[in-house]
Amino acid sequence: MIPTYELYGEDEPASARFWVHCETIPARSSQYHWEIGLHRHDHFFQILLVTGGSGDALFGNDIVRFEPCAVLTVPPGIHHGFRFSPDIDGHVLTFLASRLPARPGEPNQLGAFLSSARVTQLDDRQADSGLIRESILRLCDEWQERRSGRAIMMEACLATALTLAARLAGQDAGDAETTDENDRRMEVLNAMMHREVKNHRAASFYAKALGISPTHLNRVVKDKAGVSTQELLMRRLLEEAQRELLFAPGSIQEVAFRLGFADPAYFSRFFTRQTGSTPRAWRLREQQRLSPRDNGEAVTGSS
Repeated sequence: MIPTYELYGEDEPASARFWVHCETIPARSSQYHWEIGLHRHDHFFQILLVTGGSGDALFGNDIVRFEPCAVLTVPPGIHHGFRFSPDIDGHVLTFLASRLPARPGEPNQLGAFLSSARVTQLDDRQADSGLIRESILRLCDEWQERRSGRAIMMEACLATALTLAARLAGQDAGDAETTDENDRRMEVLNAMMHREVKNHRAASFYAKALGISPTHLNRVVKDKAGVSTQELLMRRLLEEAQRELLFAPGSIQEVAFRLGFADPAYFSRFFTRQTGSTPRAWRLREQQRLSPRDNGEAVTGSS
């Protein structure tokens, strides 16, 4: 049976203490003679930045060779392992998947990139490759130094690194030539939903911004996402609500106001209708699930 870990070799969940964890690749792999056996993470997304040495990535039954400089990305639920050379160098970053700039599988280039395990080789002659590397290293630095505003900086670095890596992967696969107009519309729609989620915009608002009718937008969304525009908007609002409940401090009423609900009772009804659980019960259950069993520390947004 392939084990499920939070961090490799650790059975105790650590997510109450961080939404991101950084360490060097040698720090952990050297303890296991440079070989990390097949395992998986249910709630975490991992990025490895390889700057020295070489090795093989095991993604399920596939073996992918990597050499510096490379970025390895592993979404939740994927069985994976690594064989490193003794001179390996670089960093491994572990994130709660809910803090990613897009959902794995989301109907856009970034969502597709995040949905499968990959090795993306970086060519320092390309400006984007250099920026990917710099963004990941800056993220590690922000995590280590714990300066003010570091959560904002880390999220910005994460979004930059993953978006540019998705572009590189798309170029390698020839996706740039096959992207159709509806793919671009979905990318714009997802970006607008991210900005406007707390304003509770109607589907007609997004259709007007895209220059198409609400009916046309609904056809596009159903084709690309498999749901109606209204369902997609409700999903996005629910995800934001779950993120606020899990990572932001404050009462349920304060969360409701931050999400743009004038009536906290209506927020509770919306959340219960979507999840089958009240916001308070959901928050407590998720905090207990993600918190270390030894101290019951609650998840916060302070990291």
